[in-house]
Amino acid sequence: MSVMKRLSLIFRSKANKALDRAEDPRETLDYSYQRQLELLSKVRRGVADVATSRKRVELQIKQLETQSAKLQGQAEKAIAADREDLAREALTRKSGLTTQIQDLQVQHANLQGEEEKLVLAQQRLQTKVESFRTRKETIKANYTAAEAQTRIGEAMSGIGEEMGDVGLAIQRAEDKTAQMQARAGAIDELIASGALDDASSLNAGDDIARELDALSSTSDVESELARLKGSSKPQAIEAGDGDILADSERQAIEREISEGGPA
Repeated sequence: MSVMKRLSLIFRSKANKALDRAEDPRETLDYSYQRQLELLSKVRRGVADVATSRKRVELQIKQLETQSAKLQGQAEKAIAADREDLAREALTRKSGLTTQIQDLQVQHANLQGEEEKLVLAQQRLQTKVESFRTRKETIKANYTAAEAQTRIGEAMSGIGEEMGDVGLAIQRAEDKTAQMQARAGAIDELIASGALDDASSLNAGDDIARELDALSSTSDVESELARLKGSSKPQAIEAGDGDILADSERQAIEREISEGGPA
């Protein structure tokens, strides 16, 4: 197969496929029905034309028959008037009219036969057109129903796919919600048990604790200092005579305190 033939075949196949997609069977059926109506109308006009011609021939036959009867009467009157020549002329004309009448009668019979054939063809064509119209409407209704069903199926398929995605999103949201709820519950349990405090509370607590520790340390130092100072003062020795410590002993004690311990 040559390249041109292959290209021609490919082009025709693609064009046929494109036409098939673009074709609407309902429009094609309506167009075919319209063409059949046009053909039926032409047949009806043909019947009317033949009937008109037949009627015209009938009128001509009647006119010739009237003239023939008139010539017959004239011939009889001429014979009565002893005018044989006029009678012969009248009969001669009548004979010519008779020939024309016979020819018109033959033509009338042919037209009548043609008219009957056309009428019969018209009736048959009209029956076919009516049958085609009924079948056309049935096919169109079935096609419309099938098209609607197809669109509904496609829509439902799309909804099914979309609902599947929505279901996955819902599942992920539920999983995240459950995870957050579990985490929140765990944090509440830790806070309730004291294992986990609020960050702001912890910071505030640390500051206060440091201040309290510093204050307690200062207080301890002052208390110890006061105690030591108090212990460095001369104390009365419980004795029977109430003697006072000697100055040398007091000085020795003060020296030990200031030096931080015994020498």
